Parts: sequence; structure tokens; C-alpha cells
Amino acid sequence: MEYKLVIVVRTDLGISKGKMAAQVSHAAVNCSLQSKKSDSSNFKKWYADGQKKVVVKTTNESSLRQLQQHARDVGLTNSLITDAGLTEVPPGTVTCLGIGPATETKINEITGKLSLF
Repeated sequence: MEYKLVIVVRTDLGISKGKMAAQVSHAAVNCSLQSKKSDSSNFKKWYADGQKKVVVKTTNESSLRQLQQHARDVGLTNSLITDAGLTEVPPGTVTCLGIGPATETKINEITGKLSLF
């Protein structure tokens, strides 16, 4: 069984590639640390499986929040990233959402229809 962590990024913000990379990194680190603490079985399997990470896109904050609620409803680790506002976006801007790590099957139920970034 394959495991992965998915990060969903908003496309409506127009942030630079560097800013996006930083936000995606925040989501990956947050989800990893949360999972290691509260869902260690999935974390260990994901880690041993090569720590697969996939970045996909969505259109706006509302869709990120819907995806987050879906992840919560099925019990998946998730992390909604809010920017400090020191560079490109105002403070408190929601930029991306990390989901997992978990089995590809479980995560694909939530993010499987989203396009790769």
C-alpha cells in the first residue's frame, strides 16, 4: 500500500514560486510533525515508503476549507497554512492545506480530482 502527503495550493493569490515553495514546506512540515505525534503508524509507513509528497491546486480559500473539513470528517491529519504577511500577502491569508500522510486511497477520496500544480 502506498502512502503520501498532499498539499493543496490556492491559485487565486498570484504568489511567487518561492513564496509558494515556502508555504508548501510549512504544510509538509506541520503535517509530518502532527502525524508523527498523533498518527504514528501512518507516519512510519509513509516515511519508510519514501515520503511521497504531491502538490495540487484549487481556486480559492473556500475550497481549501471544504477540503479541510472533508479531511477532518474522515480523520486525516491536516494543516491549514496561514501566512504571517511579511512579504507578498496580507497577514492571515490562508495559502494552502496539507493532508496526510495517509494511504493514497484515503487521500484520493478528497484530492484525487484536483490538478497537479
